[in-house]
Amino acid sequence: MTGEAIFFDAMRAGLWNAVIVSAPILAVALVSGVAVGLFQALTSIQEMTLTFVPKLAAILAVFWVSMSFMSSTLVSFFQSTIIPLIAGG
Repeated sequence: MTGEAIFFDAMRAGLWNAVIVSAPILAVALVSGVAVGLFQALTSIQEMTLTFVPKLAAILAVFWVSMSFMSSTLVSFFQSTIIPLIAGG
């Protein structure tokens, strides 16, 4: 019974870390998509590259800025949760 509880606790923590790590990129994609969609609706410009290029640029910029946060979060998760499970601690 305790083996299952440890497994589910590790899975819960892993999923929560995935949400935390992906939140900045998803939030910027949402905001830039809404902004570009609003701009297209107001100006009646229906260009496909207008939706793709600014969103991609914003995502890349946020990824570059938050890369240290993402890597430190994942490293701490692995050091505190996954590696002790593998080592048997």
